Amino acid sequence: MRNNRVALFDGIEEGGIRASSSYSHEIDEHDNERAVEGLQDRVNLLKRLSGDIHEEVESHNRMLDRMGNDMDASRGILSGTMDKFKMVCELDNLCALCDFMELLLLAAFISS
Repeated sequence: MRNNRVALFDGIEEGGIRASSSYSHEIDEHDNERAVEGLQDRVNLLKRLSGDIHEEVESHNRMLDRMGNDMDASRGILSGTMDKFKMVCELDNLCALCDFMELLLLAAFISS
């Protein structure tokens, strides 16, 4: 206890007491350590957040890749269907038959 008092007030000047430079240095070191610990906590939090963001971005990229592949497959199927439809309509006899069937369906729809 006595050593602490001596460390606190080791210099007495005219008209007052001044805290020792070693005690002031200890306070500064303690404040610095607390600040460093606070920064370490913030850095750890930011590191976890950035890891979570990275995982989320990777998940969304995989989902977008799957959607792109599905769209390509759908485009291929639709293109094949349209090609077959064009081929059917290019045949004169079948096209005339299709027109006749459309007229029959339209007449049946109107009469009902």
